[in-house]
Amino acid sequence: MHAFDILGDPVRRRILELLSQGERTSGEIVTVIHDEFGISQAAVSQHLRVLRESGFASVRPDGTRRIYIVEAEPFRDIDAWLDRFRRVWEPKLDALSTEVSRGKYGRS
Repeated sequence: MHAFDILGDPVRRRILELLSQGERTSGEIVTVIHDEFGISQAAVSQHLRVLRESGFASVRPDGTRRIYIVEAEPFRDIDAWLDRFRRVWEPKLDALSTEVSRGKYGRS
């Protein structure tokens, strides 16, 4: 599955947002996702499996609990792919910033 297919799903994006704030138990993730999306524990587990298998998340046992952690490498790959497009928008944003700055000083 392609990285953008993984990120295209709102439930998986939300899980990654949760994990970006720190590691979480599967129970904590299930509770938040169930409350926000109304899906079952089994459905959340399937999303977690996709995130694990695609490398976006990893899991470690802690007694009977499973602790999930976000992994950086897939995001580096996405960032590298997006880098080709930054060359298109960054000069335009820089030019806009310059014009905005000029407008502020021109109104004095």
